[in-house]
Amino acid sequence: MRSLMIIIDGLGDDPIPAWNGQTPFDRARHPYLDFLAGRGTLAHFCICGNDLQPESLSCILRLLGIPKKFHPAHRAYLELLAQGRDISEYEMVLRCNIVSIDEEGRLVSFNGMGLTPAEKKEIAAKHNHILQEIEFLHLSDYRNLLLLPYDPKVLASSTAAPHESMGLKVESLLAELQASCLELRLFLKESARILQPYARQGLHYALYPWGPSARTTLPSFARLNGQQGALVGKAEIVQGIGKALQMQVPALPHATGDTDTDLAEKLQVTLQMLQQYPFVVTHFNGADEASHRHDYEGKAAFIEKIDREFVGPLLTVWTEPLKILVCGDHVTSSVTGRHTNGPVPVIATATQSGAKISLHDYQELLNFSVKAGTENG
Repeated sequence: MRSLMIIIDGLGDDPIPAWNGQTPFDRARHPYLDFLAGRGTLAHFCICGNDLQPESLSCILRLLGIPKKFHPAHRAYLELLAQGRDISEYEMVLRCNIVSIDEEGRLVSFNGMGLTPAEKKEIAAKHNHILQEIEFLHLSDYRNLLLLPYDPKVLASSTAAPHESMGLKVESLLAELQASCLELRLFLKESARILQPYARQGLHYALYPWGPSARTTLPSFARLNGQQGALVGKAEIVQGIGKALQMQVPALPHATGDTDTDLAEKLQVTLQMLQQYPFVVTHFNGADEASHRHDYEGKAAFIEKIDREFVGPLLTVWTEPLKILVCGDHVTSSVTGRHTNGPVPVIATATQSGAKISLHDYQELLNFSVKAGTENG
């Protein structure tokens, strides 16, 4: 029987005071997910447990059955793989956000709030060729990468994730990283000059490099789990995970990695992958992005949209036996805007069975969905 894993990134949430303690998943209307839960199992448990950080890289790798010993410390290298690029052992790569800061230099947003998409592309173009030693690679929206020569001091530096650091001064947050590398200091100094004209209404803008990563290798998904797989997603980290695991990663030209993504395209590509591979993952990133913006209403609306425009049509079109798992990877709080390691909703069913499925932890989740030849229920 083929398997489909639907990962709604950041699906878990904190109780929303304005909704009398309901979460966006509680609040949302999702009759097709309810149908799956009624025929199978609805559980709530923590994917990251006590041994993983609550972030997408480690949690998605766990959902795919990748042992912790193989998990990279940071994700920049995998995001580079998503672009069809690679580096040698003599190079390294950092994530680099365009961020918004206030008059005092405190972090206001991790995603360049106040800038238009066209301005973000314009800013990215202006950062090409600042220094010969540093390559600036624009990914999407506020997301970029910096490629530079391998430096163990940079790799060992500690830089907090910007989305976890609201209200703190960027100068202090980046102090250790800047102290470790003269080229980065010079690059960021020139960047500040480039970004100064974009200031408006009390907001200023800066580049925020973080999460340094060297070249790394992951085992293949097929070797670990005994079957070939495909991964359908737009977020750079998800595409990079798929490529590193030697899974099929189809193109999604109309997807965005946010709540405005093209769900019809994702459905079509998912159905195509299910015809070719015994195991398929489809990842939706918009719920996580909405939570980081404290937009709990937008998160609930996106969950409803997935249910209406993806899950419902999938159940109508796909008529062969199918194991379906729907889950989050971690909690993303719409209250704080941060990731936490709380429980997330998990739905598991086999479409033509209706048998109850034992789901109490992520290991049973793997046995049901990922491992070839395993039947549960």
